[in-house]
Amino acid sequence: MKLQPDPKEALNTVTRYDAQYIEINEVRFEESIILMPQGTVEKWHVQGFEDLTRSDFSKIADKKPALVIFGSGKRIRFPAPALLQDLIKARIGFETMDTQAACRTYNILMSEGRLVLGAFLMENA
Repeated sequence: MKLQPDPKEALNTVTRYDAQYIEINEVRFEESIILMPQGTVEKWHVQGFEDLTRSDFSKIADKKPALVIFGSGKRIRFPAPALLQDLIKARIGFETMDTQAACRTYNILMSEGRLVLGAFLMENA
């Protein structure tokens, strides 16, 4: 007889963060990343806020999340609406905040079972 319940499927959780890195399930990332509650953590090849393109957000829209939490780096910055056109057309929600606040918000929404995507910008400067 089994005495312990089956563990829940592991979800991608932010386990630690600071200005230089983000840990997802205790794995350290020092570059920008994209993640959803399930699946692999992807490197996001964006070096800085000024480097963002419509294509970067188009790739996010292709993943079909219900909501995108965008961590804009060390301070809150808003992408130009023209960059977000594919998210808008797909009716995907979008919130921007500094990366540390975005990490906390992602964890809360993910733990509620929401289909959230975290796009976390890490800047070296």
